[in-house]
Amino acid sequence: MTKPKLICVVGPTAVGKTGVAIQIANALNTEIISADSRQFYRELEIGTAKPTADELKQAKHHFVNNLSIHDDYNVGRFEKEVIAKLKLLFKKHQTVILVGGSGLFVDAVCNGLDAFPKIDEAVRPKLIQEFEDNGLSNLQDELKATDLDYYKIVDLKNPQRVIRALEVIRGTGKTFTEFRKQKPKERDFDVIKIGLAMEREELYSRIDDRMDQMIENGLFQEAQEFQSYSHLNALQTVGYSEIFGYLSGTYDKNEAVRLLKRNSRRYAKRQLTWFKRDQQTVWFNPNQIDQILNFLTGELKIA
Repeated sequence: MTKPKLICVVGPTAVGKTGVAIQIANALNTEIISADSRQFYRELEIGTAKPTADELKQAKHHFVNNLSIHDDYNVGRFEKEVIAKLKLLFKKHQTVILVGGSGLFVDAVCNGLDAFPKIDEAVRPKLIQEFEDNGLSNLQDELKATDLDYYKIVDLKNPQRVIRALEVIRGTGKTFTEFRKQKPKERDFDVIKIGLAMEREELYSRIDDRMDQMIENGLFQEAQEFQSYSHLNALQTVGYSEIFGYLSGTYDKNEAVRLLKRNSRRYAKRQLTWFKRDQQTVWFNPNQIDQILNFLTGELKIA
């Protein structure tokens, strides 16, 4: 019997993944699972670029607004929950869409998580203390010096990811990358990966425009509302951390806007670096919806 198919739609922020995923879902009469770790949190609306209310009506979405910022959540839980959800969805559909720009979460569903050795329990608290005392930049520099490959693809604005990598490096004497190159888990479904990309200038222009729209829609006010929770992992991300610096008086609003756009562009570059390393991904411009659907027709062997 033919295995069901998980169609992954990946790419950088602002490239248009949501719109393409909805068109594919409607063409195949199926449902969408979000693999964007910033869209899980129900309290955060403006800075997460969630599907709009209209888009959520156009296709059934899962793992959007499913968590609180106060929930303790990680990629391991996401893997288990999505695999369980897929077992249910594949009873109704031969295909399901997984869409998002969080590469680690996509990889966890497609390939499983890598097995890391047990680390001395004293290592992590020391790293957390260094982060609280000196900020993230020193830890970023250490990661760059000790594991340049992972430094190039990790979300450097996410303290949890940087600290986790350094925890493994300090605890084992090996790079984090070495433990990530292991055999994928066997899955009960096949994976088809579609990457969305465009010319860099166009993408960066879209990122800047979207950031301007978010600011107009009240991004600064939303960040201020959650300023007292800025220590939570859900808020230590591009789109919020830059505004917290402004709110604390570190720099003015113009600098905050500059950093929002710059860091969003840098995040997009890292996303592309992450996804481009996967040779199984077939790349399209998001406007090539007919070509994407034709490609899927061939892959799914639909008459």
